[in-house]
Amino acid sequence: MTEDIARPRQPSMADVARIADVSAQTVSRALRGSPNVSPETSRRVLAAVEQVGYRFNSAARALSSGRSHTIGLVLLASGGYYSRSAVTAGVESAAGAAGYAVTIATISGLDAGLMERSLSKLADQGVDGLVIAVPLISVTQKIEDITRDIPTVTLDGSRTEGAWVLGIDQQEAGWMATQHLLDLGHRQIWHVSGPDEWIEARQRRQGWRKCLDAAGVEAPPLLEGDWSPDSGYRQGQIIAMIPEVTAVFVASDEMAFGVIRALRERGRSVPDDVSIVSVDDIALAAYCSPPLTTVRQDFYSYGAAAVTLLLRGDASIEESVVAASLSVRASTAPPRSR
Repeated sequence: MTEDIARPRQPSMADVARIADVSAQTVSRALRGSPNVSPETSRRVLAAVEQVGYRFNSAARALSSGRSHTIGLVLLASGGYYSRSAVTAGVESAAGAAGYAVTIATISGLDAGLMERSLSKLADQGVDGLVIAVPLISVTQKIEDITRDIPTVTLDGSRTEGAWVLGIDQQEAGWMATQHLLDLGHRQIWHVSGPDEWIEARQRRQGWRKCLDAAGVEAPPLLEGDWSPDSGYRQGQIIAMIPEVTAVFVASDEMAFGVIRALRERGRSVPDDVSIVSVDDIALAAYCSPPLTTVRQDFYSYGAAAVTLLLRGDASIEESVVAASLSVRASTAPPRSR
């Protein structure tokens, strides 16, 4: 019988950190050539690397070549599937055209600890830049440190002091959707919102309220979903039982699909009885029955623009806003006379 030969354990970044008497994060920064690491600390780290025989990964190659030619993309597992896929495709396309690969980290929830671990993992891999497409409302000091050391663009959500922000004006999207229904003659506009912990949901809700306030229209009770068609379906069942409802602004296309199904099942016609307008304009919106009126957000171009902003590295840019537009289809109409 042939015995397996035990392979010796490869030296790790933790071994380097222990010998250099610094944290693993400091080792990572030193290997990336971060300006926030003193020359003395960098020398200790490199000496420890030599001592333990730590095998340089992409972080070490970045130190010698100046670039790893990799961009890290952080995504949230929940939320709109179609919008997330389109953003990813845009990032990968623009990165590939510029000669960069993309490493994706997906977190399961809106949790700062999960974000920290994902960013640390990407930092340890030596990415040249980060695109964060996670709507964290608050960030930790560790997240601030990583995004200060690595060029970072955030999409609508997480704000850090060192990051550039690429945003779609979500408040304007909410206003645009609501104004469209008011222009058609509806005098009571209900709203199915996204989850409160999402910045986008809050901003779309603010646009809805401000538009109604400007028109002197009282806002009806808020209904909240979780971006899924199922949550839209549940809220649609509530709306269907309120006969005076003639118009609903739904915060996402996927929730709107659920609302429309619930209304139809309870004998309410769209748009004859209830007009529906939403946000996103994903590919399926035009094939909904009826085709969905929605505020268009070009997520593919959005992802590509994030890479362009990242690689351009214009320190004078603090925030860039991508315009949204209204795609009017058959799910909205003037209210029927009673």
